[in-house]
Parts: sequence; C-alpha cells; structure tokens
Amino acid sequence: MRKKVNFLPDQLTNCYSYEAYKTFVSDLVSQGKTSGPEQREDLIHYTELNAKRMKRVEKTTVLTDSVKENLLKLSQPLTWLIISEAWCGDAAQIVPVIGKIAAETEHLDLKIILRDEHLDIMDQYLTNGGRSIPKLICLDDQHQEVFSWGPRPKTIQQVVIDTKSEGITDHGILVERIQNAYNQDRSTSIQQELSELMSLHFS
Repeated sequence: MRKKVNFLPDQLTNCYSYEAYKTFVSDLVSQGKTSGPEQREDLIHYTELNAKRMKRVEKTTVLTDSVKENLLKLSQPLTWLIISEAWCGDAAQIVPVIGKIAAETEHLDLKIILRDEHLDIMDQYLTNGGRSIPKLICLDDQHQEVFSWGPRPKTIQQVVIDTKSEGITDHGILVERIQNAYNQDRSTSIQQELSELMSLHFS
C-alpha cells in the first residue's frame, strides 16, 4: 500500500478555485494558448475543446442522492486538491463534476493546481509510473492525505483497456471513444466512486 502524504503548506502555491480555473482556461483560449511548457498546436486545440466541454458538463451534471447524503456526513474542514492541466480531456470531464460537488458543502475547499508547476506533488501520485491527470487528493485540516482518486473512473478506464486490447494504436480513435464514454456516463461513475470514498472515510 502506498504511504499517504503529509503536505507542507508552502507546497500548495499558485492554486486556483474552480471559478478561477474556468477563467484561466477561457483566457488561454482567447490567447490561442494552453497551460504548461509545451505550446503545441494539438494541445491548444484540445484546450479550446475542453473549455466548451467544461461548460457543458457543469450545466448537465446533476448530483446524485448518494453524493448529497455523504456530503451531509462531513463535519470537518477538508481540502480537495486537483492536479490538472487545461489540455487534458479527462480533466474537462471530471473537474466540473468535482466543482459542483464541492460547491454543495461548506466543508470542502476546492483547490486546483497545474501538474507541470507542481511536479513534486504530481510525482507522488503517479499512475503506472506516468503523470496521468486529473488526480484528486483529499486533505484534512492538518494537510494530511485522507484519500486520493483518479485519473479517471474505472468504467472509462475500461474503455481504454478494451481499445488497446483490440490493437488500436490511433490516439484519435482512443480519445473519441473516451469522450463518447464520458458523454454516455453523464458523470454517474465519477459521482459513485467519490461517494463511496466519502462513505468509507467519513461515515
């Protein structure tokens, strides 16, 4: 089992609230840029798509009864820290859902940091050795990790596994399948997994 992390306050710098993060992504689009050191054409294109996706996901996400019930069980201040980047397609589908969950209770303080500005944190949450995002880290009031989650729900990850098992190596096909899966899932899997984690740790 991976050792849980105790964060130092000075590690959590250059944090965005959800509203500030949305503005940040929108400003990048208006400037024809993306986040991170690589200003590649494809990443800039994904950022533009993601700005639209985030608006759509936020508008269409309805919190489940299970999530609402588990939020009512929270009695201590928590920080939900998300590691993200503007070009990340998974983040565009997930961050708005987490933003809506956090907005439902005064006990959750949502902070968003950029992966490539915080590699010291990112490298403690690798997925199969890779810097996959988004990652959600739940911290207590002493900045100690309670749980972590990500980079995507199991149902969406299964789409990735199935696509690769078919021998498909075209990245465009994989991205399309992932986005279609998110659209069909309508945040159900994300909410279910986060609800289960809250129930496990705070019931």
